[in-house]
Amino acid sequence: MDSLPSLGGKPADDTIEAFTLANAHGFSAQVINYGATVMSLRAPDRRGRLADVVLGFDDPGRYLGPHPFFGAIAGRVAGRIGGARFVLDGRTYELAANDPPNHLHGGQVGFDRRFWSAAPVSHAGGAASVRLAYRSVDGEEGYPGTVDVTVTYTVTAGNALVVDTEAATDRPTPFSVTQHSYFNLAGEGTIEGHRLQILADSFAPADARMALLGRREPVAGCGNDFTHPRRIGDAIGHLFQGHGDLYFLSPADGGAPRPAARLFEPVSGRILTVTTTEDCLQFYTGVSLDGSLSGKSGRPYVRHAGLCLECESYPDAANTPALGDIILRPGHPKRQTTIYAFSTDADV
Repeated sequence: MDSLPSLGGKPADDTIEAFTLANAHGFSAQVINYGATVMSLRAPDRRGRLADVVLGFDDPGRYLGPHPFFGAIAGRVAGRIGGARFVLDGRTYELAANDPPNHLHGGQVGFDRRFWSAAPVSHAGGAASVRLAYRSVDGEEGYPGTVDVTVTYTVTAGNALVVDTEAATDRPTPFSVTQHSYFNLAGEGTIEGHRLQILADSFAPADARMALLGRREPVAGCGNDFTHPRRIGDAIGHLFQGHGDLYFLSPADGGAPRPAARLFEPVSGRILTVTTTEDCLQFYTGVSLDGSLSGKSGRPYVRHAGLCLECESYPDAANTPALGDIILRPGHPKRQTTIYAFSTDADV
């Protein structure tokens, strides 16, 4: 097996460790080793005032309880695998139908519910990083093969959070992870006043149970067309089940990250620009947030309190290979990069 480089440092155990990454401007991310989770992300507004722009909890221990993937790495496959099964090299694999009838975000105990080993990383340029590693053993959640995966978070001098993933396996297996933060560029409230642009001209339709239908459709003339910036509150009523869709991004130029989405919050002036090497972007409106969880300020997270911009591959590609390739194979490590870059309208 082509194992990934050793992290060094402390191996994973059942102790939550927190790492704070910051630049000279005060932009910072706090990461915990449980779920490789981004616990907080503090970005300045147009006046330089910092606010935490991701949903979650102040107490790291609360991440051990139920929550909808706040800030976590979702996998071994992010998104829904239809019918909770896939066929690979002539064999059918049955997975947990944890989102009946589908398999969602890696199953009952996915990467978001695992302790990762973690260690700081030094850069000559001074950027702050932490690298987290996890070994997913053969048969875990029904998947074949043992997979070594690392996620490296880096905070840059230019107020960006860079997410680098790398994975290697000893047997062919589906693999596609995503960073599952819920963003609210105002810090709290709802995201209905945000303006969103998604740089994609086609999407993957789903059925009533959110299972992907295995085809590509154009966004032109549809309610989910974000090729031009739209106020999210005006668009939600036109989205399927108010949920948001999976979009196909244009091919990456030479493998470099290319623009995927741009989010703007007019009161604070904050702008989030997402670039990625991944093939798809899942936009999720936070429609399932119901007020049962209270966040960092003590206010309940109500419907649309945050949104997700999940960069990933086509989740059901093992069953529909014409729409993507998510099969990780021995001798061919997979590497992906997603960048969440923050600025303000005062910078434009």
